[in-house]
Amino acid sequence: MSMSRLSIAIAPLAGALAIVTSAGAAAAQDHQHHAPGAQVGTVAFATSCDAAVQQRFEQAVAMLHSFWFDAAEEAFTAVAEADPSCGMAQWGLAMTRWGNPFTWQLPPQPNLEAGATAARRAVELTADATEREQHFARAALALYDHPAGTDANARLRAHAAAMRTVGARFGDADPEATIFLARSIVATAPASDMEYRHQLEAAALLEPLFAEQPDHPGLAHYLIHAFDAPPIAERGLAAARAYADIAPSAPHALHMPSHIFTRLGLWDESIEINRRSAAAEPVPDAAVHPFDYMVYAFLQQGRNREAREIVDKAVQLEDRYYGGVLGYNFAAMPARFALERDAWAEAARLELPTGGAPFVAAVTRFARGIGAARSGDAAAARAEAAALASLRDELQQQGDPYWPVVVDAQHLAVSAWAEYADGRTDEALRLAARAAEVEETVEKHPVTPGPLLPARELYADMLLDAGRYADAKQQYEKTLEHEPRRARSTFGAARASEQSGDDIAARAHYRTLLEIMERADAGRPEVARARAVVGG
Repeated sequence: MSMSRLSIAIAPLAGALAIVTSAGAAAAQDHQHHAPGAQVGTVAFATSCDAAVQQRFEQAVAMLHSFWFDAAEEAFTAVAEADPSCGMAQWGLAMTRWGNPFTWQLPPQPNLEAGATAARRAVELTADATEREQHFARAALALYDHPAGTDANARLRAHAAAMRTVGARFGDADPEATIFLARSIVATAPASDMEYRHQLEAAALLEPLFAEQPDHPGLAHYLIHAFDAPPIAERGLAAARAYADIAPSAPHALHMPSHIFTRLGLWDESIEINRRSAAAEPVPDAAVHPFDYMVYAFLQQGRNREAREIVDKAVQLEDRYYGGVLGYNFAAMPARFALERDAWAEAARLELPTGGAPFVAAVTRFARGIGAARSGDAAAARAEAAALASLRDELQQQGDPYWPVVVDAQHLAVSAWAEYADGRTDEALRLAARAAEVEETVEKHPVTPGPLLPARELYADMLLDAGRYADAKQQYEKTLEHEPRRARSTFGAARASEQSGDDIAARAHYRTLLEIMERADAGRPEVARARAVVGG
């Protein structure tokens, strides 16, 4: 999720960017200039604007489809300057200034104000243009024409309703009407809809068009978003493998395939595509998003040394960007690095972010709480659980539709382990099971490759520690249904199978672990145990 347009500049991540290829670093410098020759795919979007600006307009739309917002704004501005009567240039600026519609958050106030101005100008300028352009302009205005305090979801729903009119009236003759309609449908998908009705509706619109226009950036991009869920991720693999080649100049196009790769446990592919994305990001705070996905993938493969290189550079930044959605990635990387390694004391000592959004603070509170409880410090864990409950309540009061559920699950999981540390096993298991149930009522946010530690995996850990091996095996395997080829759950499932006497399952899980950790750092105990059981 490239957010460079909404970001603030921070100290260079020179060391971290050295992780990516030198060729990629050179490319990143080129991208800062947003050259007209940038490779962003092919878009055909008819307008009544001056024919001299048409090609530049279509390139700007291609950039918008790949969420290359700063480049798109530059391009739409150039179109507007060349043809001041072009209302669709103002439409493009309005859509660009909203930013990423899939984050479920309002853009910053300056963006709201600038976007509203551009949308109103688009409506004015298209009054004498085609009916189709008038409808596009009014759909953009539907994002902005609301009383102050109206949340992002209400605005996106209004936009989606307007786009349904555009799609119904013009979609048969205009693929862009259908594509932007599908985009709005995915953007308004409820996080709690585990049947993925919105996503599948959008995919049904996009897939036939992608077969006809395989070089269209929006089609590949929005299909990846539509299929970014475990039961349907396989259907997004073709789009994922195509997107980076369609728009190699756009940083977000290089990152997005890893959403599908992560869902399918394709760790090598996720690492490589995020290397390219990080290299293409000229602003370091935007690069932390692909970095977090890389850290997650490295940890699954047992490549802790390479994960640490990225984490160490990120946490050394003097001005950490905790204020927006990318603050999650800044906080998540060190938390992930400790928790995935069972480094409980390290997790308990993590530094709290200052001035961050509640869901960002919850990342570190959760890691500290689990770390404290699993180090035997129940009192410290209870303090973190209380802090998580307060953060959950704050998010609920803000009307956030998603993060309160996630933070509630984190609160329950930390509370469970605090109870377990105090020897109240029955209550601990009840709370741990409830945490898993709550967490699985919503899909993950696009900002994250996955939970810091899945609540169901933590429940399985507790069952294993309590000697309930068959139950632990069941819970680990259920976690793997949602998080395939996740190393920690795979190892847990193997251990639980072994302890319960299910040698066939134990060997199968250990073989999978050896495949996942084929390139693991030397001396990994999980790998040694797997080899001892299956040989090799």
